[in-house]
Amino acid sequence: MKVFLTGSTGFVGKGLLAKLNKEGHHTVCLIRPGSERKKQQDEAASENVTYVTGDLFDQASLVKAMTGCDAVIHLVGIIREQPGKMITFSRIHVEGTRNVVEAAKQTGISRFVHMSALGARENATSGYHRTKYEAEQLVQASGIPYVIFRPSVIFGPGDEFVNMLVDLVKLPVTPVLGNGSYPLQPVARETVADVFAQALSNTSATNQIYEAGGPIAITYGQILDGIGSALGKQHVRKIHIPLSLMKPVINLMEGFTFFPITNTQLTMLLEGNACQNGQRLYDTFDTPKIDFLQGISAYLR
Repeated sequence: MKVFLTGSTGFVGKGLLAKLNKEGHHTVCLIRPGSERKKQQDEAASENVTYVTGDLFDQASLVKAMTGCDAVIHLVGIIREQPGKMITFSRIHVEGTRNVVEAAKQTGISRFVHMSALGARENATSGYHRTKYEAEQLVQASGIPYVIFRPSVIFGPGDEFVNMLVDLVKLPVTPVLGNGSYPLQPVARETVADVFAQALSNTSATNQIYEAGGPIAITYGQILDGIGSALGKQHVRKIHIPLSLMKPVINLMEGFTFFPITNTQLTMLLEGNACQNGQRLYDTFDTPKIDFLQGISAYLR
């Protein structure tokens, strides 16, 4: 199958591209001008991968790159806004997806596999989740057979989430926002790549939305303990920082990209990110359940 892929240079995209390549698909990867094209070509090292320069907001480039493809996998998304650079949830998630959907309709794409997010819903507190939901609506209204995935936090070699927490766990005392009891359901990048690739041809998944999480939900505190265990640390000493003290700091600092958290991210963290029916994913797709501790132990040292 010839697949048009957005977000191939990202964390999930790299894992998915390797999976598609292994399974013999021909993948056309949309690369923004200035991206590390040569590096990506070296990583893929396959005649089944074609890189094309284009942009989510250049409709002509989308149509040109997508022509002749059978399916679209749309991964592009952001977790942090930079309004000064026109990087906003609404522009990337909604306008970007609208452009990809329109190009897919023009070029006769017969399958659309879309990356959403766990917690996406119409009246969500965060703009991130609201715009992810709006993007889902565009995909569903396209008339193209689709599969939508809503992953929880994704972990794997080179991830941002776990590796950021590693730095905190290595401290003599690890800071924790609030009580640390908010649940997450981390899912391995390998699992995400598996189900996205299978969604291209799994007819039972057509026009369905799937939550994508790991085997079980665990608290943020348990995640820190698991990372400590993977690093060989017997005990992770934690200090709980009251939200009343932290929120003013975030308000002051979130505009700086070096600061590790924004108000949007704090809101999403505190509300939790666990599946309501995580088993449904594994009932539909043939992929192993990868335990969080076992998974991170394979790449953390």
